[in-house]
Amino acid sequence: MKNIRYILPILLAGALAVGVFLGGALGFTNVSEELFSANTKKMKLNKLIDYIDYEYVDHVNTDSIVEVAVNNILENLDPHSVYLSKYETQKISENMKGGHVSIGVNFFMYRDTVSVVNVTEGGPSKYAGVKPGDRILSLNGEILYGKNLSEEKVNDKLKGVEGSAVKLQIYRKGEKDILDIEVKRKNLPIKSVDSYYMLADSLGYIKINRFAESTYDEFLEAFKKLQAAGIKKLVLDLRNNPGGYVSVAERIVDEFLEEGKLILFTKNKSGSVHEEFATPGGLFENGEVYVLINEISASASEIVAGALQDNDKGTIVGRRSFGKGLVQREMNLGDGSSIRLTVSRYYTPTGRSIQRPYRNGTKDYYDDFYARYESGEMESVDKIKVADSLIFKTPKGKIVYGGGGIIPDVFVPFKPSFDEESLSHMLRSGFLNFYVFEHLDKNRDLYSQYSRKQFVEEFEVSDELFDNYVRFAQKGRYILDYPAYVGRIKKYIKAMIGKQLYNKNIYEQIMNQNDDIVNAVLRLNNSGAATKDDRAAIK
Repeated sequence: MKNIRYILPILLAGALAVGVFLGGALGFTNVSEELFSANTKKMKLNKLIDYIDYEYVDHVNTDSIVEVAVNNILENLDPHSVYLSKYETQKISENMKGGHVSIGVNFFMYRDTVSVVNVTEGGPSKYAGVKPGDRILSLNGEILYGKNLSEEKVNDKLKGVEGSAVKLQIYRKGEKDILDIEVKRKNLPIKSVDSYYMLADSLGYIKINRFAESTYDEFLEAFKKLQAAGIKKLVLDLRNNPGGYVSVAERIVDEFLEEGKLILFTKNKSGSVHEEFATPGGLFENGEVYVLINEISASASEIVAGALQDNDKGTIVGRRSFGKGLVQREMNLGDGSSIRLTVSRYYTPTGRSIQRPYRNGTKDYYDDFYARYESGEMESVDKIKVADSLIFKTPKGKIVYGGGGIIPDVFVPFKPSFDEESLSHMLRSGFLNFYVFEHLDKNRDLYSQYSRKQFVEEFEVSDELFDNYVRFAQKGRYILDYPAYVGRIKKYIKAMIGKQLYNKNIYEQIMNQNDDIVNAVLRLNNSGAATKDDRAAIK
């Protein structure tokens, strides 16, 4: 698709920032400080910065010069060795640690007022009585409305020390008086398991959005609940998952493989090889698993898919994954900023490296990714080209491929359309989120008749609701062929209503209805085998 390179930059940025990196030893503790103090290259750079600071004719922000220099150095190494500012380091660290201390509300700025979209299940705001649709007027006496505050600044104000009290003044529609509510901040998880539910009889579904510190525990909690519901097969959805901690990916794979099975091995500059093997007692060693991947699934996601594929465990369904086989270690630079430096390569159990070539630089590396769309490989499995030297065999004789991502066992094509760019931008921009909030703000009582299950199974977006959204979108200058997307847009509207009324789990259940890749799994589950058309045939 001609303009596809403009549709995916946010997802690709996520893949670059998260990647796959070593948990645990995130400091550069294995290198002597003496090495740095005696390093003449470092002394040269220090002298250059000092000369500019003290002797240069104009005042210069040398901090920005240092950042440019660091970025330029790292860009000449590989696409995944990156510099992270202090702010980026803090944000990613919080995201990967899987928690933050706050009051437990999701909100956005609606007409310059903090408007609660929903409250976290089990969080302090729900316990204190905060409700979706509430407007937070002040926090500890500080007025929050009419100040053109960014969501980021409001988030910072809501965060704080665990157990500390926050006094909120709240306007609630239908109440005569302003409400005074006190909430005590709590450490709340940032969920990496977006959704889990029964997809069909005895077929469970778990979606993981990244591999953070808490992901394994979240996975176990979800799996055990599905196990109690009687699953015999599991769908593990890793689509759009950019990666995370390699150790967490290994622990999840371990639940599917028998003792002694190789999960992966890594090799560093000196040629030292480290192998990881499955331990006894995996929870789903005898169960069947389907792993869903697409072009944004990267790093730790590819470790999971590759380990299971190479051990003849389950079926990989979707499209070729991103192709990142490098492992980074995060190293603190002393001022809160850090670098994420590639320290080794990882290989799947058959010996495959799935890292795409990057010898021609970062730009060429990402251009090669976009070329997949232009070459037609996203629409036809026959367009995927793999060198004979990159063909491997699993223990049962199945052909698998290295050199640029995990190629699925069952290929499901991407179906581009004329207005795909405009539609994708509209859905990503938060525009639909805003429309649904306004709709619920006026009509929240209409949905009280539905339980969560009834909403998923029975609620239908009316033509009137769709037409109202089209008029709303057109005012926002989103012009596209709406009649061609009625079903798709109605599904997004329903999913967003479900997300704001309930949670992300409901959103994913609705989005998976009539999804091409999920439907492919359901066909496999019903037939017990892939059809000739589904089974990948690579040239």
